[in-house]
Amino acid sequence: LAGAETASFEFPLYTRTGEMREILLNATTRRGPDGEVVGVLGVGQDITELNIQRRAAEGIASDLARLIDTANAPIFGVDVQGNIKEWNRKAAELSGYTKDEIMGKRLVQSLVSQQYQHKVAYVLLKALGGEESSDFEFPLITKSGDQRDMLMNATAQWGAAGDVTGVIGVGHDITEIRRMAAEHKNIAEDLERLVRSANAPIFGVDTNGRLTEWNNMAAALLGYTREEALGQPFVQNFIREECWEQVRSVIENACKGAETTHFECPLVHRNGGEVLVLLNAATRIDAGGRIIGMVGVGQDITTLREAMSNIQTFADDLARVIENANAPILGIDTEGSVTE
Repeated sequence: LAGAETASFEFPLYTRTGEMREILLNATTRRGPDGEVVGVLGVGQDITELNIQRRAAEGIASDLARLIDTANAPIFGVDVQGNIKEWNRKAAELSGYTKDEIMGKRLVQSLVSQQYQHKVAYVLLKALGGEESSDFEFPLITKSGDQRDMLMNATAQWGAAGDVTGVIGVGHDITEIRRMAAEHKNIAEDLERLVRSANAPIFGVDTNGRLTEWNNMAAALLGYTREEALGQPFVQNFIREECWEQVRSVIENACKGAETTHFECPLVHRNGGEVLVLLNAATRIDAGGRIIGMVGVGQDITTLREAMSNIQTFADDLARVIENANAPILGIDTEGSVTE
């Protein structure tokens, strides 16, 4: 009415039934023939449904923002120039940089070691082109200068007009996993060296009865190198035929979880001779808890058995000499009783 027009003014309008409708109004001055103000002309648009959809979208956006900020994974966003525009709590905790400290800085130059900057920049560039990258590993440099190993997924962030406005990265800190994997690898290598160099024959057999392990002592004892033995059927190639069923039963039991101790196992040397081994057969289990075969740890008792046989022969000979001697021979125990 004072001549100042208003555009895009929102106000609630109540219908005859009492229902409220939200109106977007343009109010313009209405003038008479002489230019005097005679009223107001309003052109409105019912934006009730539009506002409902807008508030729903804002609610979803707010929920997503909270989800990103409180997620138990580092999440960051960069614009098309590579400047950080999103930085959640986990990313701040992991890197040591607060959101206020890092926002607006170049991600690659600020947080990635120089030798990996080109690779990370290439992944971001691909994401800006609409090509997502998953399970990409790179080292992140923290505020204190430490290195954290990250596993990252990078995806394009799209604007309302359908254009790419940046990249969202969701990461996973695998530093401890890497450390544990390295420790387990070292332990496995130590155990492998221990098995290989043990002063006892050690061999492994899978559930199909084929050799999967053959240490140095087994090779020296039987005359077959590791390369020659691995993959060969153990029973058919290294056990005398008359003992096949007995040895096969021990292996099958171990593959079912029933272990055997102090089992005398006659092995065949490359030259055809026999080597007697006192064997412990244990079940072999993989990381998933599945039985994958048997491992046998033995002790060569060939010489011991020969010595015991010689002693027994000598004892038998001595008993016959005593029995047939051409002289009276008697034995008395500590209580004076005759024993011979």
